[in-house]
Amino acid sequence: MAVNHHQILEFFKALRISDLLDILIVSFIIYYILLLIQGTRALQIVAGLSILVFLYFFSEIFQLLALNWLLHTFLSSILILIIILFQDDIRRALAHIGTVPFTKIQAEYSYGLEEVVKAVSIMAEKKIGALIVFEREISLKDYLEGSVPLDAKISEELLLSVFNPKSPLHDGAVIISGGKLLAAGVVLPLSTNPDIAKDLGTRHRAGLGITEITDAVAVIVSEERGQISLAVGGKINRDITPATLRKILSQLLGFETKSPWWKRIKREARP
Repeated sequence: MAVNHHQILEFFKALRISDLLDILIVSFIIYYILLLIQGTRALQIVAGLSILVFLYFFSEIFQLLALNWLLHTFLSSILILIIILFQDDIRRALAHIGTVPFTKIQAEYSYGLEEVVKAVSIMAEKKIGALIVFEREISLKDYLEGSVPLDAKISEELLLSVFNPKSPLHDGAVIISGGKLLAAGVVLPLSTNPDIAKDLGTRHRAGLGITEITDAVAVIVSEERGQISLAVGGKINRDITPATLRKILSQLLGFETKSPWWKRIKREARP
């Protein structure tokens, strides 16, 4: 099929700035949605729905009446179906959009991070179960009902006391927000992901669950194996060292700072 250069020229002449803006906004929305669902079950569901849509048009073209009727009936309720299938992802996306970035008190929070790593190291060595959740941009206040408010400075001693097997709070989670230990004995929603490893217990499932519906970071210590795990974005990194934990938390919570580029160049230029 020959390319009609005149038609192409006419198309670009008719293109308005508002049309370009419209295309850019839609492209950004699609890109943002793909970023959110990347590596999740939602991506598999989208792939499945895409196949059904393809089959629908295929049945239209080749006049496969029974298949076309079946797919038309199914896809006519696609909006409701999408809301049901992607309710967690939609809630998380809207929460991301609605959050306003804020600046944390770096020094205080960084100190607390170090205290957490020290406490987790001891608990892993002694095989004391623990679940510590770091709040990021999405608020975790909805999960504080029934918990014990602390609003205390983060310390190794306090964390060890909370997760002491004889403590009434040891089975719940601890939430850290704004550089402070906000609450203990927090009950978190369990993950609904059917693909989770069968050897993961309730504590790990709760850590994964909160990271599936918020942007929180969860640190879990296994009571049976004494392993340290970290969950974020509905995924879990198991059996990590305290040094790795420190590094990952620093990156995720924004405390891994670099000196200005001009200082780095000056340092690298030294003989």
